[in-house]
Amino acid sequence: MSGETVITVVGNLVDDPELRYTPSGAAVAAFRVASTPRVFDKTANEWKDGESLFLTCSAWRTLGENVAASLARGTRVVVQGRLKQRSYEDREGVKRTVVELDVEDVGPSLLRATATVTKTTGQNGSNGQQQRQQPAEDPWNTAQQQRPAQRQQQPPQQGQYQQQQYQGGYSDEPPY
Repeated sequence: MSGETVITVVGNLVDDPELRYTPSGAAVAAFRVASTPRVFDKTANEWKDGESLFLTCSAWRTLGENVAASLARGTRVVVQGRLKQRSYEDREGVKRTVVELDVEDVGPSLLRATATVTKTTGQNGSNGQQQRQQPAEDPWNTAQQQRPAQRQQQPPQQGQYQQQQYQGGYSDEPPY
């Protein structure tokens, strides 16, 4: 949408993400990210922490479920989303305004950590749209073993030429 403020925040999770469900059944994970800038003080010849920014984030549907299952307190994350401003009255009747982040994407920071990515097999996307079915064989999946057709082929004997037949899909052979 036009006029929305999209930002990327890098920081640490303050708490474990809290997964809840709306009355209609939509999942939402709420979590807070603390981002603290560091600046080098030349006079003291040392790094100093600036003032921390605490940002409340909401991840919806499948993204929210994946956040709750994957991330924990203290994890350094990269979060992208749209800033939303909300006003409300607290219990004492004082009008308050908060700025929150409606998360579009989030992942662990790999600056000082490693992660293993596992594809999910959910039916709905992050916006409730139908996802395309994943093919049974994913040629880019390095964890998958050799394809059955390749397993059955015997390697050519030394000095023998083996002709391979085109079996559909894409070919890297030139068209001439």
